[in-house]
Amino acid sequence: MEILVCVKRVPMVGGKIVVTADGQDVDTRMSGFTVSPHEECAVEEAVRLVERHGGNVTVLTLGPPAAADQLRDMLALGASRAVLLETDGREWGPIATADAIVAAVRARAGQEGAARDPGCPYDLLLFGNEAADTGDYQVGVRVAHALGLPCVTGIKNLEVTVGSEGGAGNGAGSAAGGAAGASARARREYRGTEEIFDIPLPAVISVKEGINLPRYPSLPGRLRARRAAIEQSAPEWRPEGLRRERLRVPPGETKRAEVLGTGTDAVPALVALLDELGVLS
Repeated sequence: MEILVCVKRVPMVGGKIVVTADGQDVDTRMSGFTVSPHEECAVEEAVRLVERHGGNVTVLTLGPPAAADQLRDMLALGASRAVLLETDGREWGPIATADAIVAAVRARAGQEGAARDPGCPYDLLLFGNEAADTGDYQVGVRVAHALGLPCVTGIKNLEVTVGSEGGAGNGAGSAAGGAAGASARARREYRGTEEIFDIPLPAVISVKEGINLPRYPSLPGRLRARRAAIEQSAPEWRPEGLRRERLRVPPGETKRAEVLGTGTDAVPALVALLDELGVLS
């Protein structure tokens, strides 16, 4: 199987979120960066699938040069190829991001002369259900629409059945050296009900955190990732129809502490408080 996993570099927020003075971005000067949790699970799922069925996992991200660090983290988890669509640091909207990914997929198809639909050299394209920072929920769906592939979202369980290796395969065709006649059964929960989707491959599937528990990268994996080459290209940035006015951090819950007293002087106030809370019978 040939699997593409698209990931995003997002701030590692462990405390208070601060917006820049112009209200246009999140101040990340004191933050580290990581991959969205949903997408880390997507990489783990892809690695498990190729361990079971054979093949390769490609990880792709669109971001600044520093995003190569996140790609190497994913290589350490078991991905075999990394692609960086390098930007100048400006935020790309979901439409432009999807277009850049589609262009990269089609360029790969042209390089390999894939036997399948020339727009898709992969058996499976995995996305996180949504990015941890913007939560757009759009990129995977837009990529599927542009490539003419079936798409399911919000998946918490995924099973792939692979037919014969190589050959003509199903009506969707197969990638060069890919899995012919392959299909996927994807499950998700919606309002307390489990929905099951049986779809032919190639397809686009977005997964949610909790579909698996991502492994901890091994030392050999980290060393291999440090030496690995990262393929790079620079798509042209273009604005989208929506324009950001400003960002605002929503007010959180306020907590306050009240000192009831000191020593035995605090006992009456403490008893009154416990009675008010219904603790005393």
